Parts: sequence; C-alpha cells; structure tokens
Amino acid sequence: MRIAYVHLPRFPAQRKVFETPSLAGRPFALVEDVRGARRVAFASGPLLKAGARSGMTLAEATALCPELQPFPYAAQAELSALTSLGEALLSLGPAFQLSAPDGLWLDASASHLCGGEEGLCRRILDLCAAHGYRGRAGVAPDPFTARAMARSGEAGTFVVPDGGARGALGPLPLSALDGAAASIAGPVRALGLTTLGELAALPPGAVVARLGQVGLSAHRLCRGEDDRVLVPAPVPEVLEEGVALDWPAESMEPLLFALKTALDRLCARLSGRRRAAIRLSLSLRLDPSGERALSFVLARPSAQPKLLLELSKHRISDLTLENPIAAVWVRVLESCDDPGQQLALGDGPQGDARLEVVLARLSAELGEDALFSAEVAASHRPEAAYSPRPFRVEEEAAGLLAELPGSRPELALGSATSRERPSRLFPRPAPLEAFVDQRGLLEAARLWGKRRRVTALAGPERLCGEWWGDEPYSRDYFRVQFEGLGPAWVFRDARDGRFYLHGMFD
Repeated sequence: MRIAYVHLPRFPAQRKVFETPSLAGRPFALVEDVRGARRVAFASGPLLKAGARSGMTLAEATALCPELQPFPYAAQAELSALTSLGEALLSLGPAFQLSAPDGLWLDASASHLCGGEEGLCRRILDLCAAHGYRGRAGVAPDPFTARAMARSGEAGTFVVPDGGARGALGPLPLSALDGAAASIAGPVRALGLTTLGELAALPPGAVVARLGQVGLSAHRLCRGEDDRVLVPAPVPEVLEEGVALDWPAESMEPLLFALKTALDRLCARLSGRRRAAIRLSLSLRLDPSGERALSFVLARPSAQPKLLLELSKHRISDLTLENPIAAVWVRVLESCDDPGQQLALGDGPQGDARLEVVLARLSAELGEDALFSAEVAASHRPEAAYSPRPFRVEEEAAGLLAELPGSRPELALGSATSRERPSRLFPRPAPLEAFVDQRGLLEAARLWGKRRRVTALAGPERLCGEWWGDEPYSRDYFRVQFEGLGPAWVFRDARDGRFYLHGMFD
C-alpha cells in the first residue's frame, strides 16, 4: 500500500498567522500550562530566530524577546483544525490518519487520478496552501518512511519507490525516529552512530542484546520495514466550524474575515465529502455574554465559500447587537450529494454564482416555499405538466434550473419544442369574453372590466392529447398582444369553441 504524508511545520503557529494576518513577521507564542508553569508550546519564526524554543517558560522566552505576544494554546481546537484539513483532503484520497500536532497520512491509492504520485503531492500542497498552510508532502511504501522523509526535508515534494525505503532513510539523522523508537536515539549516539543508515547496518542480534525489543523495532523502521497500516480517522457527522476573534469585533471587517476563514474550512470539508449545503445556521457569540443565532436556506445546494459569505453578510448587515462579537460558528444543518454542476454552453461560472446569490437572498427573505423548481410530469396538458418541488442538485444536473414560480414554463409544459412560453402560467385557464371577426380570429376581448383590442396576433400552435382519458383536450394557442395590457397566451378550445386566457408574457 502506498501512503502519502503531509508535514506542516508548526501547524498551530501557521494557523494563527492565517487567522490573524497582523501577526505575520512578528514574534508570538502559543502558551500552555505545564505543571503550574506557562511554557511555550509553539513559537513563530521570528521568536525562534530570537532563541526561544518549545518547552521554554514564557518568562524565559520574554527575556529573549520582550516584544513577544503570548496566546493560549488549545490542543483540542488544533486537533479539530487538523481533522478539518484531513476531511478536505478526502477529495484526493479515500482515507486519512492524523499525526498530531503537525501532519497527517493519506491513502495514496487514488494517485493515478491526480496525474501520478508526484501530481498527488502537488495537489495536496495546493489544497493546504488554499487554507494558508505550507509544508512538505510525499509518498512512500510505509508510514514511517513517508513521515520521516517529510519531516526532515525542505518544503516541496518527494516520492520513494517500492523497495527504496532503506536507501531514502539512510542519510537521515537519528532525530527522525519518533514515538517509542525515539528513546533509543541517546544510547545509539553513545555508540558513535549518527544516522538511520548506520543503525540499519547493525546486526539484529547485536541490536537486541544492547537495546532490547524497542531497539529491534527501531532497527526495522530504519530498514524500511514498517508493517503498520493506515487507520482511517473517524469523520465527524456534524459539520461545523468556528473562529474566536482575538478582540471582540464592533465593525464588519474583522467579523467578515473570521467568517470567511470558518466558511473556507467548512466548504473544504463539504467538498472532501462530495456534499453540498442546503441549510446552515450562523451563531454569533457575544462578549461578555449572549448569542445571536441565524439560519438560512440556500436556493440551490452549494459548497462555494464565496456564495455562503455573500449570504451571511447579507443576513448580518442589518443586525443590531447589544454586545461586540467574540466568535462566529457555522453549522451545516442539512446537506445533499454534490455531483457537480454542468454549465450550459456559453454560460460562465461568475454569472451562475451571481444568480445563486440572488436566489438564495430571495429564499431567505421570502421563505423556503417562495422559490421552487419545476418537476416535469408525465402529461402534455400545460397546466398539469409540472409540479413544484424544492431545489436539489440532482435537478440541476437534469437541467431544471431554479428560478421564480412558473419562470421555466418550457419545462412546465413538457414541450420539446423551442417555441416561446409565457413567464406566468395560470394554474387554471380563465374563460374570455371574446370578440371575433368574420374569419373567426380574435379581434378583442374583455379583460379586467375593459374591452381591449387585439393589436397583434401570432399562431395558432395546436396542442392536443389524452384522448384516451376522461378529459381529452384539443387547443389552438395564440400569442396575443392586447391594447394597454401586453402579450398574453390565449387558446381556443375545440370542444366548446371558446377562448381562454392561459398565461402572460413579461
């Protein structure tokens, strides 16, 4: 089995800079309490250059760099962030395993879909970069080789072929050993050995005699004989992301930046699962107390962070809050499969995205039932040829684009022709008091209490069917321009010879 590994040096510090760009290039530390003392868990690059190291007390680090800014380190929050990144990588591989706090393994069996293993590594780094992380990724025959190579090299990619693990590991220092095997690094150095290759060259019996079972396990790792298998990390059922602001926000700019970070992660997780959000909840946690919760339904399921950010901004722009905002949380309440969307020839994704924003805003303002898509029914009778239903991605794939009620009458009519249909189709045709000429053509009709002259007429288009049923129909449809009213869709019923108004063109 081929396994990929991505190493993200000082992952929590990178995440902090991405969430708070003002910290870029400045000394800061993530601090945790260890046995009553505040110690540095992760340090920024400038702080490391000043001489600070992980495990150092905050007082010692501050003495080396008085400008140091300390922030609390929350191990569980960092683990959740790493899990979110792993879920985003599910779009490149079928499973991942966490290697907290700064990396993860990924099943590389689907690398052929990314242009090979080198292409898979590049895709991994590109996706990490989209989340604000930089690192090193590679593929190897076993977990230890993949991790040791990723942690010991510079940023970039690598591929270790089958059978090449021992040669690749040979030059690496003993510090590449991890877990229980790292405990034998000191005794091995005392023997004058400095690399994994030198340890691998020792006879197994001598290693067991001097270092015991742990030494033998380390010896096997150095020879590229790691028989561990990838254990897939459990994927949380509830999709939610949140960002706590460093300072409570009283303006829109810092709030939107935090919201964008949360939505980027959330949509990446949705994409990794091939899901699209239908219903979302947005929670604004206030300082010092209080919470404001909002929910909104998308007109069409989506996993596009830009769209969700536009909708969230629209919903919170008119809010009046009693306290500043300390954190934002977004949760997916309902989702569906997302097979992707095929645009019509000549359409562009930007225009379609703008349409989605408009539709979702209308749905949020007018209610879920205000917009619907037309499901084609097995009937050619115009008023019975469709039924409204909520938007779903599957309907989009079938070409049923979501718009206002009755706005796709060509679908509602079940017609395969390109003839124009009215934008407003009445559920039941309305009988007209019609005036006809000597040829039987419509020349005027009484509409809304007024006699209106026909100024233009096109047709007829004959629609008939269901002769085998209880209610057969045969109609001659006309597009009629009425004076002072506009174009209408009118038909003459062959059964009684009367004219009926069936729709209006906008």
